[in-house]
Order: sequence, then structure tokens, then C-alpha cells
Amino acid sequence: MSLARQVKSFFDPYFEAPLQAWENFAQYLKVASFDKHEVIKASGTTERQLLLIQEGSIGIFLYKENHDVCIDLAYEKDFVSDYMSLLTQAPSPLYTKALENTQALAIDYLNLNQLYSTPFGEKIKILVAESLFIHKQHQQTDLLLLTAEQRYRKLLIENPNVILRTAQIHLASYLGITPESLSRIRKKNL
Repeated sequence: MSLARQVKSFFDPYFEAPLQAWENFAQYLKVASFDKHEVIKASGTTERQLLLIQEGSIGIFLYKENHDVCIDLAYEKDFVSDYMSLLTQAPSPLYTKALENTQALAIDYLNLNQLYSTPFGEKIKILVAESLFIHKQHQQTDLLLLTAEQRYRKLLIENPNVILRTAQIHLASYLGITPESLSRIRKKNL
């Protein structure tokens, strides 16, 4: 399947556009591959790209008190980036790392801005920003309103393969609990 058709199939549920528009969009993209455990963006650096995962998974982390805190997980058809750093073009303490061998479509900052200056690109910009915002707001609300077990169950419903694909330490951190607590919750929910 051509790159344009892949991107079109991803965006069609949100808004439909003719294949020609996606062919123009695809000119800005490159295929990027990352090995499992590869750091994609290092802590203290500035984000230079936005990724759309085709296959694999990526985590966004913050190093705090001698351990990694997983603040986000992304899988197929997810956008992933240190988005605040991308928008501000300022360094941040966040880093991104491939959690599996991962293939993604990448658009660098300069091409992204060039794309965003077009009417079609403006639609994509809004979609990306809204998607990332909604995901983050759900995550924050869940942390405040749901118990750890409820967050775990919700994650299983929304993405049942996540348990098989994500290291327990990252999953526990993402859920805001210790690996031991996650173990107890998993045993209880078997």
C-alpha cells in the first residue's frame, strides 16, 4: 500500500479527503525505524519531529528520583512526540524511547510548519493537537478519579494487547502505581 493510502486510511475516520491531498501530504513524510530500547529524543533536547506509529510502541518518560516515570504510551495509529517541546522549540526533560521495534511515519519540524501553512495542513494541525490533548486529558482525569484497578481495567478494555506488549515496570509507572501493586491487580483480575 502506498504511503499516501496508508495515511488516508488512518485519517479517514476523522475527515475524508481525496487521495491527491494525501499524496501531497505524503511528500512531507519519511519512514523511520527504531530498534527496541532506542532513545528517539533524549532528555534535555528539543523535539524535532512528529511521529505517527505504523507498527510498534513508544513511551514518553521523565527521569525523576533515580527512576524513569512513564508519562505516556503510544501504539499503532497514535501520534507521538514531546509535543510541548515541538511547539515551543525549547528543550525539555522528557525523552522518548521505542518499547518495541517500531516503524513510524515522521515529519520534521520545518516540514510540519510548511504543511501547517496550507488549508489542508491546518485541518491536520487541529486534528493532531486535539487528539493529543484529548488523550492527555483522559489520562489525567483517570489518574484523579479512578482507582489503580479501574485504570488497569480501562486500559485492558481500550487496548487489550498492551499487557503483552509493554514491560510491567513501564505499565505500572504509566498507571501511577508500583510494579508490585500492578502484580497484585493483575493476579486479582485473571
